[in-house]
Amino acid sequence: MSKIGKINISIPEKVNVALNGTILNMEGPLGKKSLNIDLDVFELKINDGKDISIKPKKIDQNTKRLWGMNRSLVNNAIIGISKGYEKTLELVGVGFRATLKGKQLSMQLGFSHDVNFDIPDGIKINVEKQTTLKISGYDKQLLGEVVSKIKSIRPPEPYKGKGIKEKDQYILRKEGKKK
Repeated sequence: MSKIGKINISIPEKVNVALNGTILNMEGPLGKKSLNIDLDVFELKINDGKDISIKPKKIDQNTKRLWGMNRSLVNNAIIGISKGYEKTLELVGVGFRATLKGKQLSMQLGFSHDVNFDIPDGIKINVEKQTTLKISGYDKQLLGEVVSKIKSIRPPEPYKGKGIKEKDQYILRKEGKKK
């Protein structure tokens, strides 16, 4: 039995959930999301618009694995369209700064040129200080993908810790050269 899969997903008041065929449509204050659920393997019940339960029709090794994953996907989508997700990035280094130019994030990261990053739809980037970025959105997967792409432009190096890192990320530091 899946420990995560057994837990019912509660639906907040402002979120509407409807099942059309195999597609689960969810609509909330922050956006719309639809998920494709395999109804040949799983049974999905929406109880009075208050909670959702997902159970496999027959339990075997394969469905046990997919049960918790499908429950987490539905739960993440509901949390995303009701509250949203947010990550904070820090630019560490002398002269490192970021500015917004319309739908583009322009960063000075110690290269000979500015690095421009196109912001996808559904993602909001807020430059709080010149070295702090708040990235928010309702799709957890897209948010993680965007944060990962921005971090890969200049990953933190182990000697001085210069680069782009998440707010609470710990960088393993190395000792420099000795005389």
